[in-house]
Amino acid sequence: MSRLLRALLAAVLLVLGRRRRRAPASSSPDDAPPSEVAVTLERELRSTPRAELLVAAFLLLAGACGVAFVVVYMTLGAHHATPWLGLAIGLAFACLAVALIVAGKRVVPQEVAVEERAELARPQEAREVAAELRGAADGISRRRLLAGAAGVAGAGIGVALVAPAASLGPNVSQRIDATPWQAGRRVVDEHGAPILADDVVGGTFLTGFPEGASRRDVAAPIVIVRLAPAALHLPTGRDPARWAPEGILAYSKICTHAGCPIALYRTPLYPATQPRPALVCPCHYSTFDPARGAERIFGPAGRPLPQLPLAIDPATRELRANGGYSGSIGPAWLNVERGGA
Repeated sequence: MSRLLRALLAAVLLVLGRRRRRAPASSSPDDAPPSEVAVTLERELRSTPRAELLVAAFLLLAGACGVAFVVVYMTLGAHHATPWLGLAIGLAFACLAVALIVAGKRVVPQEVAVEERAELARPQEAREVAAELRGAADGISRRRLLAGAAGVAGAGIGVALVAPAASLGPNVSQRIDATPWQAGRRVVDEHGAPILADDVVGGTFLTGFPEGASRRDVAAPIVIVRLAPAALHLPTGRDPARWAPEGILAYSKICTHAGCPIALYRTPLYPATQPRPALVCPCHYSTFDPARGAERIFGPAGRPLPQLPLAIDPATRELRANGGYSGSIGPAWLNVERGGA
């Protein structure tokens, strides 16, 4: 056992002695002891014109794929071109990765160094690292080409990452307050024909739109119903003559819960279960009372449907808007921080 221990100790001393002898001598007073200095064993310049052209080509391809992403996004839209958008951005990052790998393997100088563990604060080593960084471009002949290709790749991919922000849409406050309805605008059906007061009969509802405006505008569609004037109990400040002429009422068709369209009108009535007419959203069954300013009767909606004041043209009997909505249209959560109801 003692012989084995002596043999192991001798082997360790032999290895340590060889490592000390391989360390270079200190050439400057500022240098650390030889056993603690990084020893550079090899530095090889591998860059060739062919490798540089290959890196530049893949960088340009990455930029082109980023531009292709934007073109597809703008022409086909995010909802109809998802596979192509994924392919474009995937190829962009793949080309960028290949360019970086080739640059790291075939363009950047290759160094192999051995460094002993030393103190954290080493000014001499900091200077050596700075010198190595300055020499990182040694042997690269097409520096401007590679820099330009890298700029193209960065610009293409950067634009591709920013372009989907267009899908966020316009400012929310603009969408829930700016509506196409204004005093005097005629109410038309889906075919553009004017809706007359006599077209609105009890027990049914009509869908109306502002004449000349896009029917795809979230604030455009309204539901129109007729109730007996004696049954109306509108909120304070809403004169029936202005808000419900001849018992005709109009409300935003967009449910204030999740933005689904109001598509059901609860009628005929069954006193035990349906004491009065109601507008119903089929998505989550939010129910609103048209006789009381579309206040919520049932369901998850947080506020009433905004009401649109109406007027009847005395000559043609056409329905016209008599002003704007009584409140902001759209889901209730869009209005939470605004304090509106």
